[in-house]
Amino acid sequence: MADLYDCTDPEARAAGLDAAAAAIARGQLVLLPTDTVYGVGADAFSPAAVAGLLAAKNRGRAMPVPVLIGEASTLGGLTLSVPPVASRLAEAFWPGGLTLVVEHAPSLAWDLGDAEGTVAVRLPDDDVARDLLRRTGPLAVSSANRSGRPAATTAQEALAQLGERAAVVLDGGPRAGAAPSTIVDCTGPVPRVLRVGAVPVDRLREVVPDLTD
Repeated sequence: MADLYDCTDPEARAAGLDAAAAAIARGQLVLLPTDTVYGVGADAFSPAAVAGLLAAKNRGRAMPVPVLIGEASTLGGLTLSVPPVASRLAEAFWPGGLTLVVEHAPSLAWDLGDAEGTVAVRLPDDDVARDLLRRTGPLAVSSANRSGRPAATTAQEALAQLGERAAVVLDGGPRAGAAPSTIVDCTGPVPRVLRVGAVPVDRLREVVPDLTD
């Protein structure tokens, strides 16, 4: 069973971040808070770790795992060229509940599932998550639940579903009522909404008027 750290306590938070970063470096899974729901994270550049994440969730490769980053500038290192529409959306809504799908750089040594050259990237609006991401670099993160079950909105729910498959749980408090992120595909000539979530479509259209859904 995973070790749980109460991140509302400064000392426990520091110890938890150290333990989580070490676990990621060993190829293990970590349960962490985000600004939407709790997630299960793995080293995005370790195919074995990502495969372990998919196995823990009982999820196939058909739905590639999104990537969380700790700084907006990291997006530029994951793609050969950031589409202007993605830059505008990131500037307006990051950190926050918006995931951007872009074409990733062919040189990146990762396997996030059957992504066909694309990656879904988000900068979460959560201090614990970003502190961890600054230590680890990009993480493959999916909601901390078994496939087909409700997303975990507390550390205890995440622990109950995936605690046996993770090494560390970072408890940042409840996320009750939080919506999943909105997903926008920025790979085509016109940006397209793939999932409506935390950021409403009308707010997106204030920045990108030609957005389709």
